[in-house]
Amino acid sequence: MMRPFLRMLTPALIMLMAVMLSGCGEQFIVLDPKGPIGESQKDLIYFSTILCAVIIVPVLILTAIIVWRYRDRPGSKASYKPNWEHSTKLEITWWSIPIVAILVLAIVTVKYTYALEPSKPIESAKAPITIQVTSLDWKWLFKYPEEDIATVNYLKIPEDTPIRFQLTSDTAMNSFWVPQLGGQIYSMSGMAMTLFLQADEQGSYYGSGANFTGKDFAKMTFKVDATSEEDYKAWISEVKASSPELTMEGFEKLTEPGPSNVQLFSSFPEGLFNKIVTQYVKGDGSAHQHHGGGATEPAAETDKESITADTSATQKETKSKPDLNAHIHAGH
Repeated sequence: MMRPFLRMLTPALIMLMAVMLSGCGEQFIVLDPKGPIGESQKDLIYFSTILCAVIIVPVLILTAIIVWRYRDRPGSKASYKPNWEHSTKLEITWWSIPIVAILVLAIVTVKYTYALEPSKPIESAKAPITIQVTSLDWKWLFKYPEEDIATVNYLKIPEDTPIRFQLTSDTAMNSFWVPQLGGQIYSMSGMAMTLFLQADEQGSYYGSGANFTGKDFAKMTFKVDATSEEDYKAWISEVKASSPELTMEGFEKLTEPGPSNVQLFSSFPEGLFNKIVTQYVKGDGSAHQHHGGGATEPAAETDKESITADTSATQKETKSKPDLNAHIHAGH
C-alpha cells in the first residue's frame, strides 16, 4: 500500500516545490503588462512557451504511458523482443517536428529582439521625457533634467508618454527593472545606457534592482506612479516649491552605502549625470570600470547614440585633453 501512495505523492510534491520556488507577488506581474514594451515581451513569452509545450507535453505524456504500460510486473505476458527494427518514418517525424519548432522560434525571437531593442524610441505623437537614473549602494537616484528636479526611490511619469531612461551606476553594476512596463537593463559604472518605456494607463508600478549588489540589495525597490499630464505637471511644481535642493555634498551623502527612504529635491547640480558617467576618465580619454580617479565635470548634450563631453570644460583642468565620449550601450 505504501509504494502506490508514494508514486502518487511524488508528482504532487514536485509540482508543489515548483510553485514554492517560483515565489509569488511581483514575479507574476510580468504577465500583466501596462505598456507597449511589456506587452510585446509578454507575447514573446506566451509564444515561446506554447511552441515549446507542443513538443514537451506530448513527450512527457508518452513517457509516462510507456513507463506505465511496459513496466515489469508479476504475471506480465508482454512479449520479449530484444531485436529492434529501424523506422525511417518515425525517425523523420520525431526529428523534423523539433527542428521546425526551433527554426520558427529562432525567427520570431530575432524579430522581437530587433523590435524591442532597448534604445529604440517608442512611436508616439508626444515627445519623450528624459529621466537620468543612477544606481547607488543601495538606492536609486532619479534626475529629471528637463524639469531640474531629482528623487530617490520614487518616479512619477505621465501616462501614454514615452520615457527615455539614461542609466549609469556610481559603483557596482545593477539592473533597472519595472516588470509591468518592460524588461530589465543593466546600469554600469562608466557607461550610459538607454531604455525607452511607456505606461499606457494610470497606476502604481513596482520597480527594483534585479542584480545582486551586496547586503541591502533587496531594499533597492522604488515606486513608479503613472498619472495624467495635469497631475504630473502639478507634482513637478509642488516638488520645486516645497523640496530642498540636492547639493554636491548631499549627493556625496547619498553615495554612502545604505538603504534610503523616498526623497524629493527641487534641483540638482548641473552636469551631475555626466560627472558620474565620466568619473573614472583618465588622461587618455578612456572610461575605466574600476572605482577611483578624479572625476571630470564636462557639460554634455545627450542623445540615443552618445554622450559627448564639452572640451572647453575639460580644458580648465587639462589643456591637452581630447574630446571625451561616453558611448551609450543598449541591451537587456
